[in-house]
Amino acid sequence: MAHSNQARKRNRQSEARREHNRAVRSELRTSIKKFRAASAAKDAKSGELLATVESKLDKAAKRNIVPTRRANRLKSRLKKQALKDSK
Repeated sequence: MAHSNQARKRNRQSEARREHNRAVRSELRTSIKKFRAASAAKDAKSGELLATVESKLDKAAKRNIVPTRRANRLKSRLKKQALKDSK
């Protein structure tokens, strides 16, 4: 339990950031699932979805919500899947 005003404020800020980061990660996972489903179904929108997923991954990595190397690894794997499913 925080006793000083400064510690209480830090707790409020941390809670708000945690909720925001959680929402961003959740949205990112949902976008990846949508892309994978569209790619497996050979949908024409999969290229657009890949671009949005890459953008979201880059933004999350820039804001330290997702580690940079994880974002790069995911982008690489998703691109590889897109190429494989487009054939």
